[in-house]
Amino acid sequence: MASMFDKDYYISQLGADHIFPNPRNASDEGLLAFGGDLSPGRILTAYRKGIFPWYSKGDPILWWSPNPRLLLYPLQFKVSKSFRKTLKSNRFEVKFDTNFTDVIRACAYTPREGQSGTWILPQMQEAYLELHRQGFAHSVESYIDGKLVGGLYGISIGKAFFGESMFSHVSDASKVVFKALSDVLALRGYDFIDCQIPTEHLKSLGAVVVCRDEFLDLLKATIKKPGDLGSWQHFKWEYNDAG
Repeated sequence: MASMFDKDYYISQLGADHIFPNPRNASDEGLLAFGGDLSPGRILTAYRKGIFPWYSKGDPILWWSPNPRLLLYPLQFKVSKSFRKTLKSNRFEVKFDTNFTDVIRACAYTPREGQSGTWILPQMQEAYLELHRQGFAHSVESYIDGKLVGGLYGISIGKAFFGESMFSHVSDASKVVFKALSDVLALRGYDFIDCQIPTEHLKSLGAVVVCRDEFLDLLKATIKKPGDLGSWQHFKWEYNDAG
């Protein structure tokens, strides 16, 4: 690896191998390395080490492991009174892995307040589509009258799910799929959903901030557990008011 000096710490340039620097030595901001490629093997190696790619058009591929980290423990999803009414209405139909391509594209191109452009560039989309074909990347979708109105996607390794992005075209459409994902993963013994960067919205749904070292310790244990490689189309979810 080569490296460059910036902001009082080194950022490594990745080579042809899939070796990453130790994320425990990164700054709190989390920028750890740059370069390399978005091959499935490199991306999966990164996630197993608590690292993810995130960069903008015109930048090299940037690899991050921020401190702190935001995690949702599946049984700790918080349901507000207003959201409970939405869930009980059965307005949304939820499916898994039936429309990954449209979900990742919607995540990329749905306008977001305060943001211009997207970090989910075409090469990122293709990389995660390939991971979906290999059974590592998954989508959860919400529909109204057969029309896709919300969704999320991420990667599953062991008993961890690494959330990447979500979108919503109608109120609560993405929140419903997040709830569905947490319920299904809870039943299947998953340890956490990695939400990456702390936001007030996700914290209001039950996600908690943990230090990077704690996250990496949890990650080391959970990736050793048997996961759910392959399609998740057979996963089913219906809201249970007791849950």
